Amino acid sequence: MTYPLSTTRRQLPCNSPPLIASVHFARRCVAAIGFSCLVSGALAAEKPPLSPDSTAPLATPSRISATIEFGLPALASAIEQDIPRRLATIDERISCVHRRVLAFRVNANCDVSGFVERSGPVSLYGRGNRVYGAVPIHGEIEGQGSNRFTARIHGETEASATIEAEARPQLLRDWSLDLNFSDGFRWSEPPILHVLGRDIPLAKYAEPRMRTQLARIRSRALAAARRLDLHDKAATAWQQAFEPIKLADTPEIWLQLTPQSAAFAGVRANAKILSGSLELSGSATTTIGQAPPAVTPTALPPLGTDVSEPGTFDVILPILVSYDVLRDKIVQVIDAAPKGENVVREVQVYPSSGKLVIGLRIAKASETDAAAGEWVYLSGALDADTGKQTVRLSDLSVQGVPVSGIGAMFADNALLGRLKEQAYVSYGVAYQNLLNAANQRLTRPLKNGYRMEGRLTSAKLDKVLLPADGISIALRASGELKILYGL
Repeated sequence: MTYPLSTTRRQLPCNSPPLIASVHFARRCVAAIGFSCLVSGALAAEKPPLSPDSTAPLATPSRISATIEFGLPALASAIEQDIPRRLATIDERISCVHRRVLAFRVNANCDVSGFVERSGPVSLYGRGNRVYGAVPIHGEIEGQGSNRFTARIHGETEASATIEAEARPQLLRDWSLDLNFSDGFRWSEPPILHVLGRDIPLAKYAEPRMRTQLARIRSRALAAARRLDLHDKAATAWQQAFEPIKLADTPEIWLQLTPQSAAFAGVRANAKILSGSLELSGSATTTIGQAPPAVTPTALPPLGTDVSEPGTFDVILPILVSYDVLRDKIVQVIDAAPKGENVVREVQVYPSSGKLVIGLRIAKASETDAAAGEWVYLSGALDADTGKQTVRLSDLSVQGVPVSGIGAMFADNALLGRLKEQAYVSYGVAYQNLLNAANQRLTRPLKNGYRMEGRLTSAKLDKVLLPADGISIALRASGELKILYGL
């Protein structure tokens, strides 16, 4: 008996000849074995390889401030040592009487003598980018008729005044400090000689001598300022900026600064302190693990273009989250999900070419063999939220087509949705601990009277990396870092 060709597409009746039935049975077995091999091969090929991101040092352009501070009282004391107690001595003959008596015009001369002395210490104070100096003075002047006709003419006066000087310090290209003085007088009570009903102002006789002394004071103050040797102090600060800084212990995180240029960032002053600042620009590199190799300091470069103030200090802070922490969170989400005929027996989490892979070994709930199950692999990215300080799964999808029986777990995407919504890890505590450790290490004494003061105050996401040992959340932290000399 023969069958049409189309009968091979239908189920054969039970009374089919044994030979034909055997042929069709063999075909079905071959097809089943082939499908099994295809599925098995597909699953083996679908497993993403372990391929972590490289762990190169994290570098970013950065700026630090090198500030040389000087106490204004100490500078005032140094200037005061060069200022004599007596500023001026007056010994003049002046025409003191010009009047008509009856029919005669009377002209009489008077001898004027006196002195002007410094009556108190020099004081310096700052405001903005200016420094103000003041010296209190006191003067006494006496006038006496110079011949027998005017011998009875006599007068005397005294007055106090303040000599004020204003300076706008400026650092020149050769690293010398120019004070740019301007000066003036402020008389609390102008000295006036009263003779025969006339007022004779004597300030014009005293001020020329006082201005001569002021010129000497300016010269001595400028010499005292230049003895500060800003170039040598700036060069020392420049060299110390190259020394690596250990920011944290577990894991060890190192900061290596490499300055490349220097610019003058102005002079600032307040009631007690005069400070000159530099902006040192270069790179800030953080590494995890052993201390970075020593960097040989270069020579202090010439001053570049002036800047209004030193720029912000930036550094990349890496926060490491173990893959096991995320795996445990995924297990919690899966355990809390509604139970079905399939269960997850094992979870793996590892990096593969910039993606995060989640391997799930899924078996029937009724299966008693602990090693039973098929592997399904999910792949996705990670999103870091610096506001909430969390990292969570995103763009999660199944790799390939799951084998029959376990695909039902992903049929409605319910499990994928739960993982993306609930499988997140908080790194807030780790970030705060690292920030506190970094701030403690950035404030420390240096050599030869220098010190470093640093404070990181904010951070934003730079990038997320997937190295072999965990999720690395690289945050760009910003704040200020200063190398100080002086007070």
